[in-house]
Amino acid sequence: MDSLTPDLTPVTWLIRISEVFADLSGDIVKGLGGEIAKKLGSEYYLIQIRDPAAIRESDASCYLRWNLPVEHAWPCNPENMEGFVEKAAQAMFRKFADRDPQALFIGQLDPSAPNRYYKTLASNLRGRTLQLFSPEIAAFKDVEAQDSRRATLFCLVGKEGLFCGMQSPRNSNGYYPGGTKFISQNAPDTISRAGAKIAEALHYLRMYRPKLKKGARWLELGASPGGMTAELLDRGYKVTAIDRAPLDKRLDGKPDLAFAMMDVSAFKPNASMTYDAILCDMNGDARESISQVVRLSKNLEQGGLVIFTLKTPRVTAFLEMNELYQFAMDAAAAAGLGRIASTHLTYNRHEFTLFFESPPPV
Repeated sequence: MDSLTPDLTPVTWLIRISEVFADLSGDIVKGLGGEIAKKLGSEYYLIQIRDPAAIRESDASCYLRWNLPVEHAWPCNPENMEGFVEKAAQAMFRKFADRDPQALFIGQLDPSAPNRYYKTLASNLRGRTLQLFSPEIAAFKDVEAQDSRRATLFCLVGKEGLFCGMQSPRNSNGYYPGGTKFISQNAPDTISRAGAKIAEALHYLRMYRPKLKKGARWLELGASPGGMTAELLDRGYKVTAIDRAPLDKRLDGKPDLAFAMMDVSAFKPNASMTYDAILCDMNGDARESISQVVRLSKNLEQGGLVIFTLKTPRVTAFLEMNELYQFAMDAAAAAGLGRIASTHLTYNRHEFTLFFESPPPV
């Protein structure tokens, strides 16, 4: 083979697609240039793919919650395998110890399963495997302290067997095996599930840039009823919230909140009104929503952040969703907003979360 010819031998990859897009899984994998080999659990798929770069670079990548190259697999039913933990730990040590992973984290293929067997198994397997690796890896306990650009040894285990590989959290699309951290929304004082959605988005964003400092100024578009607003205020941020509908009464009198009950299109800040971040979770036509973000991005500070929920009401076809996604990406690029990432978060339904930033200071 010519040394300049890329190797297009199919490789095995593990991807996670939310159940809300299960009907589109074939189109999504085809959009990645791959083929489904097997479905694992409720949301995971083993695929064969010729160009792994498509996992991050194709339009279909926004559907993926998480991904991992499968460099070691043991298809089996662990519950029926005598000595599974010891055998699996020894195999992982032989395969990966000399590749110097920064950390080792193991999760379960079906995290929503009521049976705790595999959660316990994952914990026991990690504990035994770490006994074999270096003291530095064994001492690494904080999942979110990982260098997002350095390779971690990730492993998932379930009734279908064990699947593991090495990849950076950023390339895998999450610090945790399987994706981002689950954030509960069951607190009795929760205003809406949107609070958990922005909390997860900010957690995800830490893979790409430092978190905004307390006192940072947010412009929130489509704020009602105020779930995201409350989360931002709790983090010590100042929020200017815009919506035609009122905010929850529990937000009345909050000192760092300015609320304007009006249509976002009617909000016209002057040049002196600047913001460190824009958050948009508006309902309705995504084209109109991104146009308002673009208009108001002129009031962003240099290096300012944009978090945009791309909603797809009444759009269910794969090609239509891709066209909507591309429209939003093109509109942001035309306004000088640089793409940071795009993903499907735990609390996203038929929608995606897109991250942009304005040009930093020269």
